[in-house]
Amino acid sequence: MEKSFEDALKELEAIVKELESGTVELDGAIDKYTEAMKLAKYCSEKLKNASDKVSKILNENKELVDFEVEE
Repeated sequence: MEKSFEDALKELEAIVKELESGTVELDGAIDKYTEAMKLAKYCSEKLKNASDKVSKILNENKELVDFEVEE
């Protein structure tokens, strides 16, 4: 099951807080850092996908097209 962006971000924040506390042993810190990097990548991909979706709109034929602001 895929986790939500919010859940992944909460996990990432908890890991960062734990690492910043300085109480994690080196081996544990390496594992936590690796997990944090995976979560950061996951969050980044979710944000990019959301941004891509927001930048498209449905045209009159119900087709997705790039959204452009006319100035």
